[in-house]
Amino acid sequence: MKIFVAGASGAIGRPLVRQLVAAGHEVTGTSRRQERAQEIRAAGATAVVCDAYDAAALTAAMATAAPEVVVHALTALPEKFKPRSDYLSKTNRIRTEGTRNLVAAASAAGARRILAESACFFYRPEGDWVKDEEAPLNDAAGGRQAEAMAAIVEMERQVLEAEGIEGLILRLGWLYGPGTYLAPGGSNAVETTKRRYPVVGAGTGTFSFLHVEDAASAFVAALDRGVPGAYNVADDEPAPTKDWLPVYAEALGAKPPRRVPHWLARIVAGGVLADAAVELRGADNGKAKRELGWQPSYPSWRQGFRDGLG
Repeated sequence: MKIFVAGASGAIGRPLVRQLVAAGHEVTGTSRRQERAQEIRAAGATAVVCDAYDAAALTAAMATAAPEVVVHALTALPEKFKPRSDYLSKTNRIRTEGTRNLVAAASAAGARRILAESACFFYRPEGDWVKDEEAPLNDAAGGRQAEAMAAIVEMERQVLEAEGIEGLILRLGWLYGPGTYLAPGGSNAVETTKRRYPVVGAGTGTFSFLHVEDAASAFVAALDRGVPGAYNVADDEPAPTKDWLPVYAEALGAKPPRRVPHWLARIVAGGVLADAAVELRGADNGKAKRELGWQPSYPSWRQGFRDGLG
């Protein structure tokens, strides 16, 4: 099968290209940087240096590749996780303008399916602690979180409403593994090692995690399985911060995390991060397992933090 991977040099793109090539697919992958193109070629794929905002170049590259399936794994995350800043602004633009160009190019090239990366931690923080795909997204978010939420919703809409193309949205969990914020040396790992990542309040915010290799394997599974729609892709054990953070710290060789009251965390870290630490909802992966035939190689962050951080 011919596959076009937009974002082939990212944390998910790298293992995805490798898995696709190993499965015998003909892969074309994009990167914005020439030095990353060589990595894509070394993995056995055709590399294209292309910016998602250059609609003409993207359309030409897609036409040459003539893919059956297009994977949208484009993000523009900064080196450090800084939720009090506008660190998602570039990714928000990719999810709106970049998606528009990608969908148009896929349509012009005659692709039959688009698989797009989204996130499963944007559900409305109310009711059950673990949400399926029918749960409402957090449209009541304020500030910069509202901008990120609007971009996610717009990206999903564009993919699902693409005329003549099957659109599947893979709502991924919090990523860990090589190239992520949680990897050794990543910004979250550094903060945890310095004991600057505490358990906030009762530590009830519930996280769903996903190793980058498992994220990649979900895209491979969705190449020819599943009906159009959204799928939560995360491990089998959504967990509150009070449970997973001490295990993560131990895996890094760090001291146990401190505990701070919610009100203090809001002052120090900002409302978005502090509220997530006590209100965030996890995600039910049952639909992806049933309909895509996908299984995570790390069923729980417990094994993943121990064996697969980086």
